[in-house]
Amino acid sequence: MTTYIPSLTLPNVCFNQPAVAILLPVLCGSGIGYTTSRNRTQRTYRALKQPPLQPPAWVFGPVWTVLYATMGYTAYRAMSTQTWDPKTVQLAQHGATLYTIQLGLNLIWMPLFFGLGRPIEAAVDIVALTGVTGSLAYIWGQVDPVCGWLLAPYLGWLSFATYLNIGCGYLNDWDFTNVMSKQD
Repeated sequence: MTTYIPSLTLPNVCFNQPAVAILLPVLCGSGIGYTTSRNRTQRTYRALKQPPLQPPAWVFGPVWTVLYATMGYTAYRAMSTQTWDPKTVQLAQHGATLYTIQLGLNLIWMPLFFGLGRPIEAAVDIVALTGVTGSLAYIWGQVDPVCGWLLAPYLGWLSFATYLNIGCGYLNDWDFTNVMSKQD
């Protein structure tokens, strides 16, 4: 079982205010997307050998925006559940720590994969992210079953993104230096 670690957990205001809870991951994700040069990212995406079922590049922005908003709403919902049961409160707090960790793992994936061209490290990150998110869905699903189900599309997309990451790494011999050098 996880534990609540205040120093690794976002402040309560990030969970207790619905607008903050929803906008925080959306704005953080958008910020990472814009700081990892959008044009370079798109050129790199097109230049890499891709596995089957590769979606067009334009799909990622809208999908991630919806997923970030949903994860923010889920965080708000789980943390604002009204209960006097100490076990449920403890589970919600444990989930808050996992939520913070998964958000951090999520936000470093794009700089690893596209910014630094490190597909192995990005694969390790996304596998860890998927595991943490699965644990989060299980824990917050005990707090409120709807929260567990709200994280299901995110888990599905992470599974697909893991396939794309590993497939792309494999097809490019786990080395993006040739592709990255052409983008500069």
